[in-house]
Amino acid sequence: MKKTVSLTLVAAILTALLLVFPFSASAEEYPFDLDAKSAILMDATTGTVLYEANADAALPPASVTKVMTLLLVMEAIDEGRISLHDSVSISEAAASMGGSQVYLEPGETMSVEELLKCVIIASANDAAYALAEHVAGSEEAFVKRMNERARELQMLNTHFENTNGLDDTVTEHLTSARDIAIMSRELISHEKILEYTTIWQDTIRNGSFTLSNTNRLVRFYPGATGLKTGSTSKALFCISATAKRGELHLIAVIMGSPTRDVRNAEAKKLLDYGFSTYASYSDEGEAQSVPIRGGVADALTVRCRPFAALLGKGEEKRVEKTYVLPEYVTAPVKAGDVIGTVEYRVGDRLVGKADILADEEVPRIAYTDILWRLVRTVLGAEGFSQ
Repeated sequence: MKKTVSLTLVAAILTALLLVFPFSASAEEYPFDLDAKSAILMDATTGTVLYEANADAALPPASVTKVMTLLLVMEAIDEGRISLHDSVSISEAAASMGGSQVYLEPGETMSVEELLKCVIIASANDAAYALAEHVAGSEEAFVKRMNERARELQMLNTHFENTNGLDDTVTEHLTSARDIAIMSRELISHEKILEYTTIWQDTIRNGSFTLSNTNRLVRFYPGATGLKTGSTSKALFCISATAKRGELHLIAVIMGSPTRDVRNAEAKKLLDYGFSTYASYSDEGEAQSVPIRGGVADALTVRCRPFAALLGKGEEKRVEKTYVLPEYVTAPVKAGDVIGTVEYRVGDRLVGKADILADEEVPRIAYTDILWRLVRTVLGAEGFSQ
């Protein structure tokens, strides 16, 4: 009986320790440990996960929430539902937001672009609320769309209750490091956002109010492109940090670090590891010509689908391409038809394939067209002989 009690006590102590101390990857797998509850490193181009530690734990994200807020705003802009130049009148509800803010006043007007800067650079809760109202009519409708978009992106451990991440009055406002990386990847696919996330300082209200970026990496980490910080007493210190060097664009997510400086240092560890270990290879494809039989043209223009792969550092310079194409194709051919493939290898290792597609439509030649060609050939020959 004493032995049973003792084992139970040990199990309870171990469980408590796992809850208190952050999860760390084994030193045998990675050259570092992280002081964080959860973390992930993802390649932005391919979505490949390069490092993860407790990455699916549902945790409070604080203002990193605003990655989804910004994503919905950028999608609304790209779809033409709103414009960067729209004038937004600030509501009483927006102006009442606490925490990080730019002290918007009820009835004050700002452009969508100015409000975006306030959210991105200063993490302004009042600006996030105002943008949500402008996009969806109310914060409630906007939050509903946030959760719908999370499901569409297969963010399996996420539930939003507001637009900003304030968590003093909510109970189920949670997401995971993996889900943050997923929505961050989607956000930076809107390249316009990088024009704002890389700003260190800016002003609003005709220069009378200064915005300073809460993400210190933007100023001090080479290649930093953003993205969003957050901190509350529940969430501790969190960040989704993005950086690009050459063709390699990385997303490093840290959740639950004890201080701002530790959070930033851990994000830099992940990014340094990614840039020192991996490289990105991409091929936009090139046009080629393939003979075609029975068509209105003698040749078909084809182009390989854009290809991207994550490789070991230095391997991107040793990629060789092999085109696998037929001697000819038979009409009719539609634009987008798969004609062949291109294989990408490093040495003997196949790293990927891409389809080669018809770049144009080539209908089958009609009998009348064949007859007319023969007539022109004969007439041309006779004219030459004369």
